[in-house]
Amino acid sequence: MERPGLVASDVDGTLLSPLHRVTDRTAAAVGRVVAAGVPFVLATGRPPRWVPDIAQAAGLDGYAVCANGAVLYHLGQDRVIWQRTLDPVLLGDIMSALDGVLPGVAFAVERTGASAFDETVPQFIAEDGYAHPWPEGPEPNGDRTGMLTRPVVKLLVRHREMTSGEMALAIGELLGDQVDATFSTTMGLVELAAPGVTKATGLADVAERLGVDRADVVAFGDMPNDVEMLTWAGHGVAMANGHEDALAAADEVTGPNAEDGVAMVLERWF
Repeated sequence: MERPGLVASDVDGTLLSPLHRVTDRTAAAVGRVVAAGVPFVLATGRPPRWVPDIAQAAGLDGYAVCANGAVLYHLGQDRVIWQRTLDPVLLGDIMSALDGVLPGVAFAVERTGASAFDETVPQFIAEDGYAHPWPEGPEPNGDRTGMLTRPVVKLLVRHREMTSGEMALAIGELLGDQVDATFSTTMGLVELAAPGVTKATGLADVAERLGVDRADVVAFGDMPNDVEMLTWAGHGVAMANGHEDALAAADEVTGPNAEDGVAMVLERWF
């Protein structure tokens, strides 16, 4: 590839170090990309409210594809441009169906408003029994009735005694193409979005807005929720610390996030 016309990167396990920070080397590489006039787009499973701090550390203020492609957010404007949602009726049917095939499952939902911290919208609701697979994150704060009052951008399906891969297989067999199911951690969490919604579809919208051909896009990722993006981009780069599905989908494997793998590749051009 000649110098890319757009760079897209996953956040956790990719742009961030294992200590969950943007290192000086990576920040410098991102800064050179931006200084050269090349858009740098964050493409993450995180909701918009979990993105501004990372963007500030990386020096970014443009587009961010959030919630695995369900939300397009503009950092500098603090504006949600669009969101792709799951209907509450379908959501209720899905929960009931998953109760039957995954006993002990617990649910949470993500919503977004007009901005990252829109207080008019209850953005995260989790039922009793739901526990994040990572230390941080809100505690259970609601019930299923509250989850079904309006559309959501993501349904989080959690099981403490299964791997994410095991859950995704069972969910796929049950629900088929009714939803798009993926995961960004192996620790018993699967994320469901509206059918056809992936990071690739969100990034394709950004590329079209910016007039960049997909062949000129380089994308970085490390987990199954990055596979479609790595495949769609002209040059997909997986992290050495990544899941086997991401490694198989990529055109190139760079160093791990512990060794600034994103910067290693960007320094070839910038």
